[in-house]
Amino acid sequence: MSIPGPGGQGLQLTPFRGLRYVAERVGSLAAVTSPPYDVVVRPDGLRELETADPHNIVRLILPQADTPAERHRQAADTLRRWQAEGVLAPDPEPALYVYEQRDSQILQRGLIGALRLSPREEGIVLPHEEVMPHIVEDRADLMRATAANLEPLLLAYRGNGDGGDAAGGAARVVERAIQREPLLSTTTEDGFDHRLWRVTDPADLVEIAADLRDRQALIADGHHRWSTYLRLREERAEPGPWDFGLVLLVDTTRYPLRVRAIHRLLRHLPVAKALASARTAFRVRTVDGPLPRALDALAEAAAAPDGRNAFLLAGDGGFHLLDRPDPGLLARTVPEGRPETWRTLDATVLHSLLLDHLWQIPDSAEQVGYIHNAEAAVEQAERYDGTVVLMHPVREDVVHELARQGVAMPRKSTSFGPKPATGLVLRSLTLG
Repeated sequence: MSIPGPGGQGLQLTPFRGLRYVAERVGSLAAVTSPPYDVVVRPDGLRELETADPHNIVRLILPQADTPAERHRQAADTLRRWQAEGVLAPDPEPALYVYEQRDSQILQRGLIGALRLSPREEGIVLPHEEVMPHIVEDRADLMRATAANLEPLLLAYRGNGDGGDAAGGAARVVERAIQREPLLSTTTEDGFDHRLWRVTDPADLVEIAADLRDRQALIADGHHRWSTYLRLREERAEPGPWDFGLVLLVDTTRYPLRVRAIHRLLRHLPVAKALASARTAFRVRTVDGPLPRALDALAEAAAAPDGRNAFLLAGDGGFHLLDRPDPGLLARTVPEGRPETWRTLDATVLHSLLLDHLWQIPDSAEQVGYIHNAEAAVEQAERYDGTVVLMHPVREDVVHELARQGVAMPRKSTSFGPKPATGLVLRSLTLG
């Protein structure tokens, strides 16, 4: 992807002194890691992480207290205490970090560093989703209190090849790094192996910088944190560490990302009531379970030539497929003035036709929950006697197309992965 803006600034990934767990002071590195904050959605999942190790990173990214101010103060106090006790310690010199994730099906490698922040208008970092202001505010308060970037965003860029002779620049540095002994290696409960290497050689850093200066990146995961970075930078008049934010950059020509859906939990809407309204606009059919089989039916409906949009509703012990929406209702309810690609997105139709028009449910944290895991979403819907709307993933090329046009998708439209584990390397804004 070429940089459209002036000056050839491109992606500027700078070394930083990583703040990392001291292996001897914790039960295991796996036990102190966590998924990103917005993936830890179930109370039992939060409790499991908190009890895995008293120093689990979730105590920093999702502190538990009675008020937001107390939560953020607690996170800041915990971070300071862990550094004072030697649980977390900074690396001796600034570095970029090669990060590898691997399981039986996926291999992903990328570079972790502090990326120069840039607004959308510069065309260097391309968001593709809208954000929820209250989440940005919460993350901003947490970052102010801790003066730290606690977890890296996931950014995708396109390099020079698939690993053959055309590979060079950053890709070549990554391939050289993985020939050495890793800085750390651990396996998390989800079956992923994680390895980390430091890159400090000046020649390697120059090679990476030269490669990235003509690139642009897509925010694959972390829109709220990117918006938070930009807000906090705007609060400061003088240049400094807040001009940069912690990211993982992945070259998707070599390591393609996996795209999954994010599902909607409607805690106060029973399935029977949801279906009664949906039948006025969609074809509604009951499909066989279990969940994987029902999701296959959703995928088939989404791929059908006349399918257009399809959703799977659950929460009453069954699975109900919605497809073939009424074209007249779509024309009346989906906003005009956007590209047809945006107007036909499942997320657009869900929010415009179902949530706003038929169900009249405001898109607020009290009414709509966003859950990445389909099984967890169904469990919660049944627990609350509510409805979960299971979504089909958006194609990655659609995401890129809209991002290049500067058109934001409805929030929480996609889930790119694998996501970096939180807790392997942190960035303190107070370190040199």
